Amino acid sequence: MSKVGQRPDFLDYLVQLWDRRSFILFDARSRVQSGNDKTHLGSAWLVLTPVLSGLSFYLIFGVFLGTSKGIDNFIGYLIIGVFTFSMTTRSILGGAKSLTSNTSMIRAFQFPRAALPIALNVRELLSNIPVTIVMLLFVIFTAPAEEITWRWLLIVPAILLQFLFNLGIGMLLAPLILKIPDLSHLFTFLMRFLMYVSAVFFAESRFGKYPVMRTIMDYNPIFQVIKIIRDSVLYDTTPAWRAWAVLALWALGSVAAGLFVFWRGEESYGRV
Repeated sequence: MSKVGQRPDFLDYLVQLWDRRSFILFDARSRVQSGNDKTHLGSAWLVLTPVLSGLSFYLIFGVFLGTSKGIDNFIGYLIIGVFTFSMTTRSILGGAKSLTSNTSMIRAFQFPRAALPIALNVRELLSNIPVTIVMLLFVIFTAPAEEITWRWLLIVPAILLQFLFNLGIGMLLAPLILKIPDLSHLFTFLMRFLMYVSAVFFAESRFGKYPVMRTIMDYNPIFQVIKIIRDSVLYDTTPAWRAWAVLALWALGSVAAGLFVFWRGEESYGRV
């Protein structure tokens, strides 16, 4: 018999995760299908939630506060910002709580604990497929209509890099929240701050007079993925290499650090 939660070598840990890829995918798919079974509209809430959020932002910021001034196709601009940021919010906060919400499973079974945030992020990625399709339909059918070009395909690598970033940050936060559960409330406010420095519902040029905030925005991977999608879909512009570089460095760096940190604390998770 082997000790539950015993930490293997790092490479063995990665191999164990790969060996459980079928279970991770099955778990993600089943949770996508059952996630909203207790509501009358079911999976429609995956789309309705960002749509209603976008509508409220449009009324408050676009109509009443006038943040739409100077933004071409503000409706499309806002839709892309809200839908994209919503995926990051759900994925990071869900991944951060993946240990605290599965304590009984961790104590009962032996498996690489990183499978928990990975399964959750795969679930969010699968859930985001219909959401992304609806987002593009909104862009196509709301005035002014945008022309479909080959640059729309750049959405795929952008979302995959976003997925890796979300996964990595969630894995870095999960051990902290397991030890200090109160931090989950703090991270909710931090995500709200990130929303404001990601230009979700106003033009990035508004930060031109504030160099520090502008620098934070320039190195903010969430802003960069939103900007890449907007440039590709709305403005028929090939995203700058710098945007890809910032997003890729954050994505690969965070997932590598997250896996390592998760592996280091493997034996401690069932004891908290």
